[in-house]
Amino acid sequence: MIERAWEQKIEPLTVRISTAVRITGLSRSRIYELIQSGDLDTVKVGRATLIQYESLKALTTARGAPSA
Repeated sequence: MIERAWEQKIEPLTVRISTAVRITGLSRSRIYELIQSGDLDTVKVGRATLIQYESLKALTTARGAPSA
């Protein structure tokens, strides 16, 4: 089967805190704890805090999901 470029799954570069909460099942405060401890890489764009998606994936796949 031939895949077209526009049909490939595209992963985001960053996600908002609320999206990280939704996709991981972790609490909002636990996400902020992981940011403070350096376990999640973030970038600030204006007032928004964005979590680097690769950092979020690495956290949940490499070590297993952290306890809430």
